[in-house]
Amino acid sequence: MENSIKISVITATWNCAKTLPSCLESVASQSYANREHIIIDGASTDETIEVIGRYIDQIAKFKTERDKGIYDALNKGINISTGDVVGFLHADDLYASHDVLYKIAKAFEDPTVCAVYGDLEYVNQQDTSKVIRRWKSSSFNKNDLLVGWMPAHPTLYVRRDWYIKIGGFDITYKIAADYLSILKLFTQPDFRVKYIPDVLVTMRLGGASNKSIKAIIKKSKEDWRALRSCNFSVCGAFRAIVWKNFSKLSQFSVFKIFNVGGVGK
Repeated sequence: MENSIKISVITATWNCAKTLPSCLESVASQSYANREHIIIDGASTDETIEVIGRYIDQIAKFKTERDKGIYDALNKGINISTGDVVGFLHADDLYASHDVLYKIAKAFEDPTVCAVYGDLEYVNQQDTSKVIRRWKSSSFNKNDLLVGWMPAHPTLYVRRDWYIKIGGFDITYKIAADYLSILKLFTQPDFRVKYIPDVLVTMRLGGASNKSIKAIIKKSKEDWRALRSCNFSVCGAFRAIVWKNFSKLSQFSVFKIFNVGGVGK
């Protein structure tokens, strides 16, 4: 396959010196060549900048300055990206194999495809070979949004033009701006997506959105706001949140048994 699709991979960093090397090496090991890796750092005070310096030859663009949170950082990355397609690999995350970007680019060879996503594995913080849970996704049906469905955001790759159309991420959201962006995108009548039934990303446990019941409640409030802003009815928004959280409660109790952090979304 010709490397005709350019992919921008954006990583937001802040005091993540311990996990960042494996993230950077994961991107560097990808077999697909037509890519750019953009690092947006939030003025880290640990050794993150030094780590980035050691890998600077493989980084296309790097910026470090104080920001207004992760979604602000991701917006900065989108704004300076030059790829046809944009995706995000957080500093705690890894690609599941060396050909992930190849699979994504292959799917985007169809010019009607606006976004691609796949499956996600949650792994132990210290031992990334230890899989705790697999987020098995499915092909998209717009009715799925009514029951709180969303793709695993770390696996989601979107044509850059679509992020520009929706204005990137709303930084007034602290936890659910990615969910809002998915609702904005996936409710568009001409937004066609493709599901790759493979694990694309492995994610270390410890996400901010579900690490406690309090965090789940906080996120539910933002989810409500996101749904209502996308014209879901009161009943529709309530149903989506109930189903969304119902599916998480059992996961939360299982993770408590394992004595590890919460899941992603």
